[in-house]
Amino acid sequence: MALDAHPVFDPRERRDLSRYLVADTGGDGHHTVLSWAEVDAAFGDAPVLLATGMDGRGLDAAGSRPVVPADRCGARHVSTITRVRAGAWPVSVSV
Repeated sequence: MALDAHPVFDPRERRDLSRYLVADTGGDGHHTVLSWAEVDAAFGDAPVLLATGMDGRGLDAAGSRPVVPADRCGARHVSTITRVRAGAWPVSVSV
């Protein structure tokens, strides 16, 4: 989904990936942010999922939510995602 923002990284700049963010907003007003470097295979390679179902049932009523298995405390748990933004800091593209 974040690739829909068509990020363009500068191959000459080794840390260019760290300028890019994926931010989401939940229906309850909570926000969470991931850096592109966290999930990029060449950097952190952390798995991040967008859950649309649980226990064989869709989350249509409850809304989709991010799942970051590497997080120890679930601090980036956001229910009912209403907006996802991706791009270089400051984040400017909605997807």
